[in-house]
Amino acid sequence: MAEALGLSIYDIDYSGGTLRVVLDTPPGQPTGVSLDDLSLVTRQLGRELDHSDPVPGRYTLEVTSPGLERTLRRPEHYAREIGKTVNVRLHAPVNGSRRLQGQLVAATSSIVTVRDADTLVDTDVAIADIERARTVFEWGGAEKPGKSSKKSATKKKSASKKSETKEPSHTEASAS
Repeated sequence: MAEALGLSIYDIDYSGGTLRVVLDTPPGQPTGVSLDDLSLVTRQLGRELDHSDPVPGRYTLEVTSPGLERTLRRPEHYAREIGKTVNVRLHAPVNGSRRLQGQLVAATSSIVTVRDADTLVDTDVAIADIERARTVFEWGGAEKPGKSSKKSATKKKSASKKSETKEPSHTEASAS
């Protein structure tokens, strides 16, 4: 189903009565997964699951995309995200901390390497030692319309200080 739409299965998880199927586009695609694609796969997969009934009892089917901050669970997830900022929580401390955040610089089938942004120190971690990991979406880009830059805000501030200290004009003096 997913492949017919040019999508791949990124992850499947069944917990707490929810069957979550995460779909993604192949690496390098200019666009992500559309809502129309998610709706279509949800209908098709829902019909197939109702027909074959592989999950005993009641469950909720959730078909989604990985989103901006992707959960990383399998080695291929890490390999796909090399060069991006990641947040990693470990089962046990490494170098005194259970948390790592930095650039993912390498990934093999069993080990990932995270470079700390502040110290530039690389830390190797076994994937089996990772409790949870995800990419970090970094907001940036163009300034919002109508917002002035810090530079022009500073100019405005210094201009208002000058106007506070200048002598009153003839009109201002006569009004008092």
